[in-house]
Amino acid sequence: MEAGRRSSLSGVLVSLSLFGVLLDIQLDGVLGATAVDIEQHLEMGRKLLAAGQLAEALSHYHSAVEGDPKNYLTYYKRAAVFLAMGKSKSALPDLTKAILLKPDFLAARLQRGNILLKQGSCLEAREDFEAVLERSPDQQEAREQLLRTNELEELQEEAHAAHHGGDYGSSISVLERVIEISPWDPESRELRADCYIRLGDPQKAIQDLTPTTRLRNDNRAAFLQLSTLHYSLGQHAESLGHIRDCLKLDQDDKECFRHYKQVKKLSKQLDSAVELIQAERFEEAMEKYESVMKTEPNVAFYTNLAKAQICFCLVKLRDPQEAIHVCSEAHQRDPRNANVLRDRAEAFILNQEYEKAVEDYQEAREFDTDSSEIQEGLERAKKLLKQSRKRDYYRILGVGRSAGKQEIIKAYRKLAQQWHPDNFQSETEKKEAEKRFIDIASAKEVLIDPEMRQKFDSGEDPLDPESQQGGGGGQGSHGWPFHFNPFESGGNYHFKFQHN
Repeated sequence: MEAGRRSSLSGVLVSLSLFGVLLDIQLDGVLGATAVDIEQHLEMGRKLLAAGQLAEALSHYHSAVEGDPKNYLTYYKRAAVFLAMGKSKSALPDLTKAILLKPDFLAARLQRGNILLKQGSCLEAREDFEAVLERSPDQQEAREQLLRTNELEELQEEAHAAHHGGDYGSSISVLERVIEISPWDPESRELRADCYIRLGDPQKAIQDLTPTTRLRNDNRAAFLQLSTLHYSLGQHAESLGHIRDCLKLDQDDKECFRHYKQVKKLSKQLDSAVELIQAERFEEAMEKYESVMKTEPNVAFYTNLAKAQICFCLVKLRDPQEAIHVCSEAHQRDPRNANVLRDRAEAFILNQEYEKAVEDYQEAREFDTDSSEIQEGLERAKKLLKQSRKRDYYRILGVGRSAGKQEIIKAYRKLAQQWHPDNFQSETEKKEAEKRFIDIASAKEVLIDPEMRQKFDSGEDPLDPESQQGGGGGQGSHGWPFHFNPFESGGNYHFKFQHN
């Protein structure tokens, strides 16, 4: 951009030097300005322009124009500064004024023709180039620009014909050259944006529409369309910004205000839901996402987002059954969403469906290969799967992974009563009951101890000698968690519940 500005500035300086000889023209002072004052403003403007201080140079040229409004050269010089600043629309009136004051001022005509060509105004640009060639037939730039004008006119017709015929791909191809010749033409960009929208590429449409908000005055239609496109892509913050720009131009614009109310309401709900999740108020967050789906039922992005976030909240609330249901629906709506697969994997773990958890984590890793969280989750799910094929303490007690201490103790007491060896007569039954009773007691001991339960939940069995470096930590041959096995004596069994 800086290189372009230097190039533009260099061109401006060259153009000005061509007419430096005219600086000694007779300046008739008006509004109190003397010829000397005007001369000083022009000289300061020239120096500041050469130094790249464009805003300061422009101020002096303003004073020079006010001091001598009949001097065509001051208008031309001020137009040159506007062009160096990238303000072609502001330069045009000055160039036109310079031409009115001096119809044979060919430099101004050539400069105005170049601007009009870049704006896509073929008819007016052609008039200027032909006027230059009429007085100076050998003017090479005017001849080349006239050829480009003819080319542009043909391309514009071709692009519109392709668009009208529904051949949007061809129209886009032609418009690429059109915009190359006339980058300041909003109509060509708007036409290409419409082609992209019809071909299902709103992001490229946004890229074309964005500059048109500057190329047209009071372009509320572009701001509204940009807001609508961003909204459809789920970019509610950007959508809100553009619709506010529309209302800045006219606060009474009914279409913009109607869309503004919708975007503002949805944005407020989405922002509030994020804050609730950050505060770990998951039930309230789910309610907010339910409201999001009611506010905007027609844009798939917001429903997909809401379902995915409700899935996440249900996992955090340790509600595996409902989480699996909602996560599965979210996955069906958005199959490549790695976070949904991650959350459903965690729901499967809570539901002790470890094979499914491994499958979901593996699929999530395909869509997000860089996530350490997904990789760690996969490794943990594999450990839990391996562990479940040996001894699953939750399954032994028949409780879920979210079970609290009291639920665990209650399940333990019920099963311990059922499987106490005193309840069985034959030696075979007693041996089986003894094994089950030890497993039940072991399960209770692990799951009511926070440290051992955390180890087990991470895929490590704290009572498995193979999982413990240095042996079983004092457990018996069956993983009995105490310092003795009450069944080894073979005598009468006296069962006593421990109240933990």
